[in-house]
Amino acid sequence: MSLNTLNFRVNEIFHSIQGEGSSAGKPCIFIRLANCNLRCCWCDTPYAQTNEESTLMSGTELLDKIKSFNCNFIEFTGGEPLLQKDIFPLISLLCDCAYSVAVETNGSLDISQLDSRAKRIIDIKTPSSKEENSFYSLNIKHISNNDELKFVISDAADFDFAMDVINQYNLNKKAGEILFSPAFNIIEPSVLADWILKSSLPIRLSLQLHKYIWNPNERCR
Repeated sequence: MSLNTLNFRVNEIFHSIQGEGSSAGKPCIFIRLANCNLRCCWCDTPYAQTNEESTLMSGTELLDKIKSFNCNFIEFTGGEPLLQKDIFPLISLLCDCAYSVAVETNGSLDISQLDSRAKRIIDIKTPSSKEENSFYSLNIKHISNNDELKFVISDAADFDFAMDVINQYNLNKKAGEILFSPAFNIIEPSVLADWILKSSLPIRLSLQLHKYIWNPNERCR
């Protein structure tokens, strides 16, 4: 498939430090694709929920931009990247080119078409997001130890919900990492850390490092 036949609505592309998950602290090229099918109440990128602030780019233009950075690690985020179907062949092409690729998805769409060489970061929505019923449960059978599952926790109800989901689907035996991220400025990380320790599960506390390093209201970080 020719790169010129692939098209994307891109909100922003920037080079920064990966702030979350098992790759936290590593330099990363972020490609934020526009448009999202969910409306989480604590969304920190509302400007990417629609196509309004996006630019149409071909696959060739996107690859040229990637090559302009001296970095081998790429993360697609959003918005919701899987709404743009051309992402699937693009990710396979990038993997073929020996890039390390991660895709952060909100968990509401089918992940089975994503190249298994890419790391899938699946954000399972908790009650405080008001989108807790959005998870596409058939994704469970496609989760592998190359994937990360993320839960944003705002309060005890979110924590209990996440624990129920983990136990119901035995997710600690399926995913490579389970990440609990404290909702920024809503719950203290120390509170969530205590809950994790009491759970006796191998859950990783995942802070949004970029929001501590730079101004959390500043874009392209």
